[in-house]
Amino acid sequence: MLQGCTAWPEDSARRPRQQGYWADITLYDMLLRSVGAAPDKIALVLGTRRLSYAQLGHAIDRLAHRLLDLGFRPLDRVVFQLPNSIEFVIAFFALLRIGVIPVLALPAHRRDEIARIFSHTKATGYVVADVWRGYDYRLLAAEMSGLAPSLRRVLVLGEPGPNQICLNDLLADDAGRHANTAALAAVAPAPDEIALMLLSGGTTGMPKVIPRTHNDYVYNCRQSGEIAGFNPGTVLLALLPMAHNYTFGCPGVLGALGHGGTAVIAPDATIETVARLIETERVSVISAAVPLIVDWLNANRPQHHDFSSLRVVMNGGAKLAPELRRRVELRFGCAFQESFGTGEGLLNMTRLDDPAEIRFTSSGRPISPADEIRIVDEHGEDVADGAVGELICRGPYTVRSYYNAPDKDAAAITSDGYYRMGDMVRRFDGNLYVEGRLKDIINRGGEKISCEEIENHILGNPKIKDVCVVAMPDEVFGEKACAFVIPVDGETVDLDEIKNFLISRHIAKFKLPERLMLMKEFPTSAVGKVLRRELRQVAAIEVASVHA
Repeated sequence: MLQGCTAWPEDSARRPRQQGYWADITLYDMLLRSVGAAPDKIALVLGTRRLSYAQLGHAIDRLAHRLLDLGFRPLDRVVFQLPNSIEFVIAFFALLRIGVIPVLALPAHRRDEIARIFSHTKATGYVVADVWRGYDYRLLAAEMSGLAPSLRRVLVLGEPGPNQICLNDLLADDAGRHANTAALAAVAPAPDEIALMLLSGGTTGMPKVIPRTHNDYVYNCRQSGEIAGFNPGTVLLALLPMAHNYTFGCPGVLGALGHGGTAVIAPDATIETVARLIETERVSVISAAVPLIVDWLNANRPQHHDFSSLRVVMNGGAKLAPELRRRVELRFGCAFQESFGTGEGLLNMTRLDDPAEIRFTSSGRPISPADEIRIVDEHGEDVADGAVGELICRGPYTVRSYYNAPDKDAAAITSDGYYRMGDMVRRFDGNLYVEGRLKDIINRGGEKISCEEIENHILGNPKIKDVCVVAMPDEVFGEKACAFVIPVDGETVDLDEIKNFLISRHIAKFKLPERLMLMKEFPTSAVGKVLRRELRQVAAIEVASVHA
């Protein structure tokens, strides 16, 4: 096990093997099974490009051998910052093939985040695009070469800068040169070793680095794929950044490939592009998020496209309101599936055959029978079913530590190995109902207000396109609710109208928002999560200006 990571205790590792949860294969081995089962089947699609499983396997081996030639060795870390592309998948698996650990950075990360990641992981490599969406990553890489003493190689997809290596040249098919399979086999990682590192827990400052092993991540993407009904006929549409855990492995692109299906990489997420790809590629599953779904539901759906292949629209990253879930099924003629989890491990999903009430209101239940779930109060005591508490968990794919961060481990991992999710939930009949993050519960003079509860009610107003409720400071009550609202185009709404609407829904008056701020759009992260912290800051500034 890589130094700086905590392995599962021996007994905890023995159980998932004996019970069949861990297959004791690497992520590359998982892909290789799909290659062997149907080598001519299309694995990846982007625009007019199509790559079969056999072609994908050959490209991975060829690049892996060339990475060895460049001096990369097992357990090296490489900051991996590519946009969604076929090359993303090839390069990711090529690193895994030789035991090198990709640290998945988002394309939106910039100098501060990347410098901190290099400082923390001591990465020896950096993989970037040349220019993407107007940003020149070659200049960022040049800065890192001066700031990160550990950095030895920069690989650029596209045109490289000075002292940088062209990834396209390494990917080129040289018929006269073949990968040395013996050399590759000699550096193949063990299933218990760290496969990749995800980033968690911050839009600013140093994200926490999450080490995932081959065993736990193979189980993660295959088991979530089983729950989503993945099989060789699955055609997944990938829209959000693939460097994000949800899009890549929950079940995402890796889940599709692990089940022998096809992953279609979308160039953008507009309703026009999504509709065209559903029809032309016969897409069966879409991995989406709240902002995309809200936009699609409020856009004019292209009527001339055939959506008959679409089986599931999945939502992850943040909870979608019940009313919008119903609209998804009506609008797209498919099943809705909610996915709630964390890069640290635990995944919960609604089941496709759940009753409508469960599909539309819950965040599902754990994907694994081996997931151990507790919902506890502020003293760490289990609460009764139906009561709100903090979700903590452990299981065969939930980490036992962050990478080289004992202070963060002490705060996030209990002495008996449970990970503190930081989410406030209720549990009924095994299904979880997310009430928000610990910091998304408003404490109004001792009365607790769930931001998401009020958001769900407000979204029932046909004038409202989207809403985010946050806490604002109050001198008397400590906190009150502030509603940030995006009205439907052409509509207007005021605070009294919102209050009267909520009163008509028969909720307690202490839950009513006491400030309304109209927005054209919300600030969001690269993976589409609303940046509630920024909205809380805006609300606090507004309150302060009134009392100034």
